[in-house]
Amino acid sequence: MENLNIFIGLTAFAILLQAGVLVAMYIAMRKSSTRMEALATEVKSKVLPSVEQAQQMLTEIRPKLQTIVDNLQDATTVMRSQIHRVDATVNDVVDRARLQVIRADELLTRTMDRVERTSEVVQKTVVSPVRQISGLMQGITVGLEFLFAGRRRNGRGREDRRPVPQDEMFI
Repeated sequence: MENLNIFIGLTAFAILLQAGVLVAMYIAMRKSSTRMEALATEVKSKVLPSVEQAQQMLTEIRPKLQTIVDNLQDATTVMRSQIHRVDATVNDVVDRARLQVIRADELLTRTMDRVERTSEVVQKTVVSPVRQISGLMQGITVGLEFLFAGRRRNGRGREDRRPVPQDEMFI
């Protein structure tokens, strides 16, 4: 029985301890609740007006923002059409420049061909006959000099010849 009294005493002590803890928790919750209510009141008094002001500002700004968005959309549309026009113009200019370069190349090629043909014609009709006549005249000159001047001999018995110029004409 003595064990039973000890057990009952310990149980009573445990129940009183739990009651004390529950009372302490109740008091702590009551303080926290009071603090939370004060904080909620403060939030309502300070934050809610700011939120209302923000909503009011958004309501006022919304049409302006819509106007800005509409203007940006219109500007983008205009810029896009202008870019398409500039692109078409640049492509046209590039095509025309390419055609002009091709024409200039053809003109230069034809001119070079004509210069080459003209050079060949001048070579065949002027330079070759002039060289032939020059060679013939040199031959006649050397022959006449040989006939009229006779051979002159130097002190060693060798002939003294005058050098004959080769291809004096250059065109």
